[in-house]
Amino acid sequence: MRVVAMTGRLKWTGPAATTLLVIGGVAAYVAAKSGTAAHGPVERIPGARTAVQEHEEWGERTRNVFVGVAALELIALTLSAGAARTVRAVSALAGLAGVGVLYEAAEHGGDLVYSYAGGVGIRTGNPEDVSRLLVAGLYNEAQVARKAGKGQDANRLIQMLVERNPTDTTTRLLWAESLLLDRKDPVATLAALDSIAVRPDDARMRPRRDMLVADALRQAGHVDSARVVLQALATQFPANPRVKAKLDSLTL
Repeated sequence: MRVVAMTGRLKWTGPAATTLLVIGGVAAYVAAKSGTAAHGPVERIPGARTAVQEHEEWGERTRNVFVGVAALELIALTLSAGAARTVRAVSALAGLAGVGVLYEAAEHGGDLVYSYAGGVGIRTGNPEDVSRLLVAGLYNEAQVARKAGKGQDANRLIQMLVERNPTDTTTRLLWAESLLLDRKDPVATLAALDSIAVRPDDARMRPRRDMLVADALRQAGHVDSARVVLQALATQFPANPRVKAKLDSLTL
């Protein structure tokens, strides 16, 4: 708005720019203050301190720039036309530079959240949210271990998930999957799956469970039985591409 106003076109953009930039300055101040007040719990997460400090530093720089821009806009209101134009030109340049500073603050904030789980699950202080954070960490760490070929580690992490929530169907399916993929034990997998009850018409859980049954049967050498399970699934859920692809892989 300020840059457009400097061109002399669209006169209304001048007052609009002043209003928005003053609001932006106030918002930057409040954002930096709230971030400083909230950084303690996140900073105590092992390994996150440096990321928190970098985000905090860029947040403070952003606050300083845009509070300065807001001040320039207010000062310009008290000056003559010529002097006001000069101050507003400085405001425009400072604001454009501030865009880069704001981007860095946002980028470091995103890094803190998505790479360090800063604030995720702990912002509310709700024990259930913290528990979900642990569940997500165990699950994702298990996937990393599995991809790295560390089957025992993956199985141990999934077992910790089961111990935390032994009645959850999704968790029990993860355990059966881990028995098959990480421990290479199709017999134990089939026993675990046999104890998991899902509704026959459940379009999400039923295919997932029965495809694991088919995988276990295949790993145990019972390819024909696996094919029968998948054919029944394909008949009941003909629109499921994963079931069709797995059935085709047995046919080849």
